[in-house]
Amino acid sequence: MAAPALAFLDDEGEEVLLDADEADALFALTDGLDSTTVSACPQCRSRIVAVVALVDVLNAAPPFSRSSALVELADEAPTLHLYVRDLMTHCEHRAWLDPGYEEWSEAIDDLVGL
Repeated sequence: MAAPALAFLDDEGEEVLLDADEADALFALTDGLDSTTVSACPQCRSRIVAVVALVDVLNAAPPFSRSSALVELADEAPTLHLYVRDLMTHCEHRAWLDPGYEEWSEAIDDLVGL
C-alpha cells in the first residue's frame, strides 16, 4: 500500500488506513461522506462519522475495494462514531467550530498515544 492518506479509527484504536487513491475513490463514491458525517473540519478531510450511516452508505455505494474493512470496523466499533484523520493535509482545524471538534481532538489525542 502507498503512504496512508486517511485513517478511520474507533475508540479503542482499531483502524483502517486508506492511501490517497483509495481515499479519493471513497469520497467520490460516497459524496464526500456527507450523509455519514456528524462533524467535520471544513478545511480538510478530518471528521467524525456515524457508524450506522457509514455502513448504510457503503452498502448502497458502488463496489469499493476497502468497503468490507470499513464496514467491519464500523460494525465492531464500541461507540456510535468513528474518527477520520486526514494524514496528508497539515491542518490545525481552526475553522472547525462546532462541539464535535473537541470530541474528535480528544479521541485522536488518546489514540495517537496507543
